[in-house]
Amino acid sequence: MKQIVGYIRPYFGRMTLGLLIKFCGAIMDLLLPWILSYMIDEIVPLKEKKLIFLWGGIMLGCAVISLVTNIVANQMASWVARNTTERVRHDLFSRIMMLSSKQIDEFTLPSLELRLTSDTYNVHRMISMMQRMGIRAPILLLGGIIITLTLEPVLSLVLILTLPFIAILVYSVSRKGIPMYTALQKGTDHMVRIVRENIAGIRVIKALSKTDYEKERFHQGNEEVVRLEKRAGITMALTNPMMNLFLNCGLTGVILVGAWRVNAGLSQPGKIIAFLSYFTIILNAMLSITRMFVMLSKGSASADRISEVLMTPEDLLLEERPRKEESAHLVFDHVSFSYQKKEYNLEDIHFSLEHGETLGIIGATGSGKSTIVSLLMRLYDVDQGEIRIDGRPVQSIPPEELHTMFGVVFQNDFLVAETIHENIDFGRELSLDQIERAAAAAQAGEFIDSLDDGLEHLVTARGTNISGGQKQRLLVARALADHPKILILDDSSSALDYRTDARLRKQLKEKYSDLTSVIIAQRVSSIMQANKILVLEEGRMIGLGTHEELLKSCEVYRQISESQMGGNAHA
Repeated sequence: MKQIVGYIRPYFGRMTLGLLIKFCGAIMDLLLPWILSYMIDEIVPLKEKKLIFLWGGIMLGCAVISLVTNIVANQMASWVARNTTERVRHDLFSRIMMLSSKQIDEFTLPSLELRLTSDTYNVHRMISMMQRMGIRAPILLLGGIIITLTLEPVLSLVLILTLPFIAILVYSVSRKGIPMYTALQKGTDHMVRIVRENIAGIRVIKALSKTDYEKERFHQGNEEVVRLEKRAGITMALTNPMMNLFLNCGLTGVILVGAWRVNAGLSQPGKIIAFLSYFTIILNAMLSITRMFVMLSKGSASADRISEVLMTPEDLLLEERPRKEESAHLVFDHVSFSYQKKEYNLEDIHFSLEHGETLGIIGATGSGKSTIVSLLMRLYDVDQGEIRIDGRPVQSIPPEELHTMFGVVFQNDFLVAETIHENIDFGRELSLDQIERAAAAAQAGEFIDSLDDGLEHLVTARGTNISGGQKQRLLVARALADHPKILILDDSSSALDYRTDARLRKQLKEKYSDLTSVIIAQRVSSIMQANKILVLEEGRMIGLGTHEELLKSCEVYRQISESQMGGNAHA
């Protein structure tokens, strides 16, 4: 919550002005019943129309001032809330983009999405509500009580007797509200995760006839959110009826005592009418304070979730490490790594590549192929050993420099809802020649030319309006377009036919021979021409060498090669 206060601080001046305007409006509201009481008890008995019209005009003026000041103050409150939330959302998005892969895994993507959307919306409503009602409601409440004490001290005591019960109610409910709304947001995180999984895997779900199973999963998550929301809603909803009960009991007491005092000649009708008006003002102020506490509970829970991300310490800090004099472009020096820090997902991986060499990586699913790429790009830090590029440990290379060294196609990569040109360029302001050259090398030029609008063809989100092979070729083009120093292709040809795959490998060898390449593949044919091939099994190296060397020395590789290529294993 303190983090959010820091975002509001630059607007304290505007907020103060808005609160002063609200204060003036609240005073005008408090004057109206007093003027009415004065007119009934003092002016009307005089039967002077001029005085009646004069005081009536004063009442009208107070009402107009109250209306105008409230409108202006509410507009100012909305401006502050909007601008504050905009800055919070901007910084939250920037911070999310800077989180390490480990931190994103801990928060989870659905939770981060909700913090950026639902939680910032709750904070926006809280800031707006606190400005709108944070000054007006307390002034109407305290002002109403003070004025009623001057009008009718005896009747005021009846009203005051109800306030301790109301205060205890508001405190008790509010203290329980924040943990409940925090639990509700976590439940919503879980439900959103289920939705994201279903959207991403909708084709697989339908193909395997698991629609009913996924419906049941969503139903359970939805039921949990409903249960948590119902629990929080019922708890917070107790305030309104209970406050109405207390205040209406007080109002009943006021009417009984007031009638007795008027009948006994101890009070005047105008004062009783004014008192009842103030009682209504006090009642509405209390209800507003209740709504404010409900919104404060939601907003505080959301603000804490946002602050949790904003205050997350920076991971993967830049380290000063000595540079080693070596000719190799890329070195894995006995690297071991574990995601959960219990048992190694990769253990004692060691190899080196010279400039322009290609490393092929092959192995069973879950053997750690993609993890090697993540460690190379320093999306995670190694637990043991060291990774060096041109003799520099990756921990000593600034992220903005390190990441520009790579052109990468991940296993589950994405396209944005933009033109083909924008998807290849990806905000790097590349020349048309660079884009066309990369597209041709990636074997995407032919299908792009067949489109009526060519590079300006609009691709839908996730590339659903193009085939899997076309999508992979665009992704390869994006990786090649800026001519990186290191090219990483993580299973990027799985949707390509063998002929297109062969053309792609030929183009890479002829036009991008200076690139150091790391190619992860399931096909032996995609990596058999690599300078070195790394064979992984359960996170361990079981083979490293050329295609011919591994056929002789690595039984697993030989079996994979023969199963895929048959008698052409030595081709």
